[in-house]
Amino acid sequence: MQTIKYDRTRELRQRAFLLSMLVRRNIKNQYYRSFIGVLWTVLNPLLNMLVMAFVFSMIFGRQGMEIDYSVYILSGNIIFGVMHSSTSGSLPCLVNQRDMLQKTKVSIALFPTANVLSSLVTFGFSFIALIIVMFVRWLAGAYTFCWETLLILTTLPALTLFSLGISYFLSTLYVFFRDIKHIYSVILTLWTYLTPLFYTVSALKTPAVSKFMVFNPMFHYVETFRNMLAGRIPTGVEYLFCYGFAFLSLAIGWLFLRAVKNKIAAQL
Repeated sequence: MQTIKYDRTRELRQRAFLLSMLVRRNIKNQYYRSFIGVLWTVLNPLLNMLVMAFVFSMIFGRQGMEIDYSVYILSGNIIFGVMHSSTSGSLPCLVNQRDMLQKTKVSIALFPTANVLSSLVTFGFSFIALIIVMFVRWLAGAYTFCWETLLILTTLPALTLFSLGISYFLSTLYVFFRDIKHIYSVILTLWTYLTPLFYTVSALKTPAVSKFMVFNPMFHYVETFRNMLAGRIPTGVEYLFCYGFAFLSLAIGWLFLRAVKNKIAAQL
């Protein structure tokens, strides 16, 4: 009995070590031969925020916004970016590890998991950009810091699990159906515009779209984060939506991966 427990502990340690190695490799590859490296991860969301603020500030209404428009745009973009980068990056992760999966007994789930964890590192750098914008707008008298922002630590796990479930599903499906890469890029574009990243739900003139928002998981993650920035503590219902979508996504992705894992090596 002790031997079985020891073997199990040893296996978990090996998986944790391999996972950390994969995360470090993903981050290293992301900034390999990059002239400004990590600095670009901070500058990129700032530049995108400036462009979107310039383009959309005069086009879409701002009614219903409780925080400064620059903070509003950037906060939505970095939350949506966690899901976007982790899921799209996970698509080819199993195919790219063809040799390792065919020659060694490695848990298939480690590779999409590593991609999601790597995106959290990028989120950390992007959050620095958000703090910079918040500080600048605070100096201008357009934003007020509040302790509720720290509550992001209570919802970030939900977003991570939600992204992980999608990554499990997509990386597995990509092994059998490579065209999903092109289809998913279209889905992401549609998803971006159906999520209030640069507009408010109250500004929508189509009631059907407004009612649809409750079924959009990213709407709940983005709005919950913004509410924290505005000094509001999330309600139990908001947490229920965030973690409900998270566990539903994780269950679907994990079950799909488990159902076809024995066929993956042959398809690679």
